[in-house]
Amino acid sequence: MLGKIKNFWHRLGPGLITGAADDDPSGIVTYSFAGAKFGLGALWTVLGTLPFMIIVQRMAGRIGLVSGKGLAGNMKRFYPKWIIISVALIILTTNIINIGADISAMSVAFNTVVPATSPILFSVIISTSVVLALIFFSYRRIASYLKWVAMIMLSYVLASFLIQQNWFEVIKSAIIPQITLNRDYILMVAAVFGTTISPYLFFWQASEVAEEEKMHQDPGIDQATMIPNTEAHGTHRSTKIIKNEIGSMYKDVRYGMFFSNLIMFFIITLTSATLFKNGITDIQTVEQVASALHPLAGQYTNLLFMLGLLASGILAIPVLAGSAAYALTELFGWKYGFNNKFKGAKQFYLIIIISTALGILIPVLGLHPVQILVYTALMYGMISPLMIALLIHMANNPKIMGKYTSRLHSNIIAYSLFCIMTAGIIAIMML
Repeated sequence: MLGKIKNFWHRLGPGLITGAADDDPSGIVTYSFAGAKFGLGALWTVLGTLPFMIIVQRMAGRIGLVSGKGLAGNMKRFYPKWIIISVALIILTTNIINIGADISAMSVAFNTVVPATSPILFSVIISTSVVLALIFFSYRRIASYLKWVAMIMLSYVLASFLIQQNWFEVIKSAIIPQITLNRDYILMVAAVFGTTISPYLFFWQASEVAEEEKMHQDPGIDQATMIPNTEAHGTHRSTKIIKNEIGSMYKDVRYGMFFSNLIMFFIITLTSATLFKNGITDIQTVEQVASALHPLAGQYTNLLFMLGLLASGILAIPVLAGSAAYALTELFGWKYGFNNKFKGAKQFYLIIIISTALGILIPVLGLHPVQILVYTALMYGMISPLMIALLIHMANNPKIMGKYTSRLHSNIIAYSLFCIMTAGIIAIMML
């Protein structure tokens, strides 16, 4: 039994890291904001987003696995130049803002525990440490530790069971939506969908899966397209093998997205039971967000929250900076990927360094950490429909996918997500 658990843990890859990184400081604050302001009325978004998350991440991973390239690399080959340039600039800009918002929240959380520390100094130290770790150590090894770091987020699960809850009402609220048609509620839903189904995760998933696939290349792969050359090599790399690889990737994605939304479920549940019920419905400070963990940590609440926020931020920064680096390096045809050392992919690592450095400007400018985190989630909600439309088109493009184009049920769910998020943007503009 223990051996099976170890094997299962070892096999978890980009899907779990992607899912854990989705619960970054922006996600934690947005979910806390939703639970505090609307109570259990926000809980339906957990189940509401889960199938969409799984499908779009599966699409992205499938593109990376079959083509051997990330999304930007495929866009460069098969789409007009203005599309890839626009997408790359959007991803770079939004990711830098998100990095800065996450760093700002981490520094403020640390400052609540160690008041004598300068938040700006801490921002520089933590950012530099993450970047240096990515440069000098194998990302695969770092990722193996990051999976353990992600487990700190389970503190929200433990805390939820230490306070009195009407679990029947909780489950009911998760299954039956309690929708209020006003601007604040629609903005909240848009922010939750935006931070949960963030476009940078598509780029990260596709590129990471493509990198893993390249590590297992064999002579049966056409090096230009990574699509099986069955005519030349017969059954050397059979359809069955590729389907097995896709199946393994799908499992990884499901586990990762389930973990992400499990944490989301308990953050909303906990903040509803602690903040919302006590009339704290307008979160303005990181300390208010942290107070939800008081039933578990007591006088050590700020310490536990700080550790959780640091863990989520350390997970998120490589994903945010890395996804931007993948997009730009594939656009310009530079060498990329964490499988390469710094000397072998200088531009890739320089983009990570510059993105992180620019992100530090947000805490330097003194922007409100809670507000900027929620605004970041809203920003992703606004740009997601465009990215989802591109993802769907790529997943159904035979030039990219060959015979492995997306299935009907996946397309229906993905198009539904596109329509829902587009409708949300229209509703916000009209209200």
